[in-house]
Parts: sequence; structure tokens; C-alpha cells
Amino acid sequence: MISVEQAEALILGAVQVGVASDRVPLSEAIGRILAMPIESALDFPHWDNSAMDGYAVRFEDVVNPGVTLTIVEEIPAGAVPSVAVRSGQAARILTGSMMPEGADTVVMQEWTARSSDGQSIQILKVPPEKGDFVRHQGSFYRSGQPLLRSGLRLGGAEMAVLAAAQCLQVPVFRRLRVGILSTGDELVLPDQPLKPGQIVDSNQIALLALLKQAGFEAIALGSVKDDRESLKRAMAAAIEQCDVVISSGGVSVGDYDYVESLLGELGGEILVRSIAVKPGKPLTFATFPEQKLYFGLPGNPVSALVTFWRFVLPALRKRSGQSSPWSPLFVTATTHQPLKSDGKRESYLWGSVLGAAEDLQFCPAAGSGSSGNLVNLAGSNALAVIPIGQTRVEAGDRVTVMLV
Repeated sequence: MISVEQAEALILGAVQVGVASDRVPLSEAIGRILAMPIESALDFPHWDNSAMDGYAVRFEDVVNPGVTLTIVEEIPAGAVPSVAVRSGQAARILTGSMMPEGADTVVMQEWTARSSDGQSIQILKVPPEKGDFVRHQGSFYRSGQPLLRSGLRLGGAEMAVLAAAQCLQVPVFRRLRVGILSTGDELVLPDQPLKPGQIVDSNQIALLALLKQAGFEAIALGSVKDDRESLKRAMAAAIEQCDVVISSGGVSVGDYDYVESLLGELGGEILVRSIAVKPGKPLTFATFPEQKLYFGLPGNPVSALVTFWRFVLPALRKRSGQSSPWSPLFVTATTHQPLKSDGKRESYLWGSVLGAAEDLQFCPAAGSGSSGNLVNLAGSNALAVIPIGQTRVEAGDRVTVMLV
């Protein structure tokens, strides 16, 4: 067995950043990974504009309260000012409206009193300093500078920036094609009747869901019986079809565990065979030509998900082109209950993190902590980490927690 840190380093060290890039319409870019930095020919803001509803004035005219100014123009949003503001004058202005020539400050509407005829205003409160409530051209972003960095996953905020920059064709990495293959004579589909000795292939459903949530192109490859030649054909086809293959089951030392030996026969370079982690010790990782990756996960459902979160997902993030950090997010929390481990392997105990950032609480899942107990994994959002050599964490003590 190798340590968790060694396994992570070997896996991430073998993975290149990004697959082939492409350009897609802005409308199709959500969730994609930027393949190159984005710049804009526009300044943001595009011109000086008002941050408030109020009046555009010359600061030197309003240094003392009580002054009266003549209103020379009203500037709605989207309009171009037609006259300059001169000494003793003001322009009615709305939030986002373009600042008129001559004005350098905005007085909030609440700090003024308008005359009954609407032709003038009295300044009731002096702005603190020149330039108040003015958003100056280029103060958010100067044209030609980096606007969005390569490796960024595009969410709603990034889409808004691209739209504002009028970036209609977006350079993105191709979606990573990830195939899911299950192994085992005992597996049946969820819609099939269960016979004695059989179990539902929940791993494929769970891994497909996690991959889709993370923005990858997930491909269900079905299940294969514990027949060496059948499994070899299925693995070869999966490796040919996909950028990454994730299989579950068949990686331990049982009589029908063929995955590791077949990876060698198919030309893979095996870098990881066994990790000092609980659950999830029998994890196999191999690379193939053209930067294709293969992960052989344990068959136990909790082991499969824990190893996916801890080792597979970081590799997929890197391979898809996302910028670092790729590793899971770890925080520190106080455990509500004692946590136990045998101390021989780095142990991951599932449960939930609650509370505010300064006072996070970890509540372990109720019931059995068996790696075959998929039921109590539902609702979990975190895994408490107990290092090698430690067998107990007392209630009220601090513990490292991996967020999932």
C-alpha cells in the first residue's frame, strides 16, 4: 500500500491539463472550461456613469450646504447627455446614466430638495468628496487586460461577463468523455427483479450522477459478468471510446478480480494498485497512450464513492482543463460524537458538516459505518479524516473534514 498523499501525487502527476479546445456559441458555454484567457476591447464601465439616482454637479459648486443649482437637463439611462454642466448648474441623472460633460460628482436625490416649479434644486447635504457616486470609465476593467483566466469553469457570473464583453464565440476545452463500467455476476439493473444473491448496480447510477453534476460527459457502459474474456473486450472498447474509464469491482485479490491483470494486457501502465485508505484500499490507476486514464474502483458502494471524491474527481478536474487547485476542499470542524479508526489506514468517516464558518460541526452518519452500507451515505456532505496512527477522536475535539 502507498499513502494517500503518494497516490494523489502519482495520479495528478500523470494527468495533463485539458483535452482539445473548441469554440462554442455563448449560449452553449455554460458549465464549460475556458481554454484560453479572455480579453475585451471595451472598458468597464464603458463611460463615466452615475451609481445613484440624483444630480450630476460640479463639486466646487456644492462644497457648502444650502446652495441652489439650476437644472439644465434630465438624463435617463441609455441617453447621451446633450449639454454640459456649468457653474451653478445640475443635471438630473439616474443610476447607470452617462455623466454629462463638466460634472464630476453626483449628489444623491435624498440629499436635495427640488423647487416647486422643478427648475432648480437646493443642496441639503454636501457629498464627502469630489467624484462621489461616479463610476469612472475603466475603473472596473481596462481594455486589453486579462478579463477571465484560462481554466475557469463558466457559471452564471462568468457568462454575464462574457456577454457584457460581447464575446459571442467562447474558446473552451472539449468536454471530458468519462465511461462508467460495472463488473460482477451479482449485478442487475434497477428495473430488474432481484433474485437471491443479486444486488442492484447502484455504483453506476451514483457515479453517472456525480459526473453529470461536475459537468462531464458521462457514458453508461453497463455491467459485465466476471468472465475474463468478456471483461477484456468491454475494457478495451471503453478505453477506445472514452477519455477516462471508471470501473467498479474486480480490483481486489479474489478469484474473479481480473481488472488489474487485464490493464497490463491491454497496454496500460499501472501506477497505483493499493492505497492505505479506509474505505477504498484496492484502487487501481493506469494510463494509456493519448493520455487516456483508467480508474478501477472497489465494488463496495461507499468505497467507490469515497475513492471517487478523494482521487478520481481531482484528476478529472485537471484533465478537463480546470485550473488548480484540483484536490478536495478540507476544513476543520468539531465532532459531535467520538470517531473511531483502527489506525492502520487513513480513515474517512461520512456525515454532515453544519454551522457557520467559524464554528463548523461534524455529525457522523447514524448507523453502521460499513463500506457496504450505502443507505446512511445519503444526506452526507463531508468525510471526517482520521490519520494513520490515530484510533480515536473524542467528542468536542477538532477534526479535519473533506467536503463533498
